[in-house]
Amino acid sequence: TNQGITMQTAKKIIINVFLLSILSFFYGSNVLFADEASEIKEMTSVKVDQIIRMLRSDSLSKEEKKIEIFKKLDALIDFNLMAKLCLGKKHWKRLSKEGRAEFTQLLVERLKQSYLDKLDLYTDEEVEVVEARKTGKNRVEILTNIVGKDTKLEMVFKFYKSKKKGWMAYDAVILGVSIVQTYRSQFSGVLKKESLEKLIERLRSSAELGS
Repeated sequence: TNQGITMQTAKKIIINVFLLSILSFFYGSNVLFADEASEIKEMTSVKVDQIIRMLRSDSLSKEEKKIEIFKKLDALIDFNLMAKLCLGKKHWKRLSKEGRAEFTQLLVERLKQSYLDKLDLYTDEEVEVVEARKTGKNRVEILTNIVGKDTKLEMVFKFYKSKKKGWMAYDAVILGVSIVQTYRSQFSGVLKKESLEKLIERLRSSAELGS
């Protein structure tokens, strides 16, 4: 059951199994997306295989794994959209092109700190794909169970189809808690008391914004 599984447990494995979940979904979704299955398989399969091999490799250090895995994730996650959703449309509009690029990079660094630091806790979790839901013309949600030795964690991955890059992930929901919404709540809390510039300064200095 999911009882007793914490967000800390989720952080241990979310990045590690993220691409494995994507691959499992696309290989098992021929009924819903038969016309696009080949395209998506080709896009993801090589990267997923590489990431799983890296996670299980004894020849790479933890830091080397972090660097290589984020290179692969960068091709499959739309960090720009993620950053925009985390900050909110009103505040995003206030940023210049350069400011948006910086905010996105700061969010990426925060995600690295939050999730990739848990790489050494990867213990060969398996992925069960429960359901694929088409939530809009270019929107897909994948319901998965991440199964460990003594745990079972429900996660939903959200995708949209980019005109330039194809299917891209932009959020994950862990036990009903969205990564995007969690960061948006943290950022909104700061922005109620401080300026946007101050928030960015705090991100630059890796200041804590809440748990």
